[in-house]
Amino acid sequence: MLNERVRHIKKELLSDNWYTLNKFSFEYQKDDGSWEQQYREAYDRGNGAAILLCNQEKGTVILTRQFRMPTYVNGNEDGMMVEVCAGLLDGDHPEDCIKKEVEEETGYHINEVTKVFESYMSPGSVTEILYFFLGFYEDRMKVSAGGGAEHETENIEVLEYPFEETLTMITDGRIKDAKTIMLLQYTALTGIFNA
Repeated sequence: MLNERVRHIKKELLSDNWYTLNKFSFEYQKDDGSWEQQYREAYDRGNGAAILLCNQEKGTVILTRQFRMPTYVNGNEDGMMVEVCAGLLDGDHPEDCIKKEVEEETGYHINEVTKVFESYMSPGSVTEILYFFLGFYEDRMKVSAGGGAEHETENIEVLEYPFEETLTMITDGRIKDAKTIMLLQYTALTGIFNA
């Protein structure tokens, strides 16, 4: 459904280096009926998918750890982030994408995933929608060391934590990644480890 309070949208490409940065000018109709000119920049990196891998029998989850330059330049001392497995769709269906990412990043081969919700992660400046999944793993499903695709220079460390410890890691600041916090809190709220 189109928003009738937005008109005369113009787009100007500012950067197309790593992803795409566009400047939008448009008119927005205020509550009093008048129109005002507004300007916004939007970063388009494509849509993505994220997954929390759970082992109910062991009470554990699989997370990853990798260097994130934007966090490093914004005060994250060593730039390392503990996160759920995630990746950009790159034209794939979200379910297919996340299964591929799981194997590349963690080394686990999983056949089934469950979509639990989707979210705009930074709606004021980034166009991305992230699709969130849960998946279940067993030790026998480990088919490689993981670590990320060779050509993507990700250098991912695969971590296995007791689920309860990850909740403490949120409160003490060891986990600061929004998608990871969202999936861990969803898992806590739904009682997956209490079933």
